[in-house]
Amino acid sequence: MTVSIRPHHLLCMLTYLGKGYTPDFVANYGTVIDRLNAGEDIRIVDGPDEICQPMLQEANCHCHNDSVRSRDAQALEALGRLLGHPLTGVNCLVLDADTTEKLRHAFAASKIREACDSCEWQDLCSRIAQNKFRGCHLAPPD
Repeated sequence: MTVSIRPHHLLCMLTYLGKGYTPDFVANYGTVIDRLNAGEDIRIVDGPDEICQPMLQEANCHCHNDSVRSRDAQALEALGRLLGHPLTGVNCLVLDADTTEKLRHAFAASKIREACDSCEWQDLCSRIAQNKFRGCHLAPPD
């Protein structure tokens, strides 16, 4: 199986501790992380992804906002630059332990965080990175 993920969520997953917008959102996010930890590949998508699903029925859902699309574009560019190849919907990303470590190292060094500017979770994610990602749920196989 393959998990559909929008670009900026690749950054969010690095620091995910089980917190989120609603209990349904958190439960769904946990399921997505479990699938990635089991070794499923990622397909980068344009727009709402599997993490967004519980939010899409809400009246004030932000998943389609221009600000979120801009965040995706910034993340897509930064991640492609770091990984050395463009990330598109036709490519699958294998999020193994080495790739996750590379992403976390760059995240902690603020090399791929342009998309995080003005995010409501930015301070929390910064503290998690400073704490060496302790307790984070994403732990894909080697």
